[in-house]
Amino acid sequence: MAGREQPYDPYIPAGGSAPGAGNSAQDGGNQRTAALQAQIDDTVGIMRQNITRVQERGENVDRLGDKTQGLSDSAANFRRGANRVRKQMFWKNMKMRVWVIIGIIVLLALIIIPIAVVKGK
Repeated sequence: MAGREQPYDPYIPAGGSAPGAGNSAQDGGNQRTAALQAQIDDTVGIMRQNITRVQERGENVDRLGDKTQGLSDSAANFRRGANRVRKQMFWKNMKMRVWVIIGIIVLLALIIIPIAVVKGK
């Protein structure tokens, strides 16, 4: 078992030192490698969170776009309805004015015609 080779580890630099000799230098390298790997893992985690957030923002932007389009359509429908009601009220008002004018003319006719007939006799 003493002649057995160590398995290949890409994080451990290949060195010419014999097992057991210079073990503290190898441990220091392993610690640095482990620290770097931990930083990389943290960075990868942060990047995944950022990607998730960007996707969520994209979905929110899409939802906002849909809501904006719906609001725009509602505003256009409201404008058409308001114009229709405005026109209806205009004609209703005109009809009322016409009836008032006709009423005044009939009233004046009822007053003036008898007076003219009496003065004509």
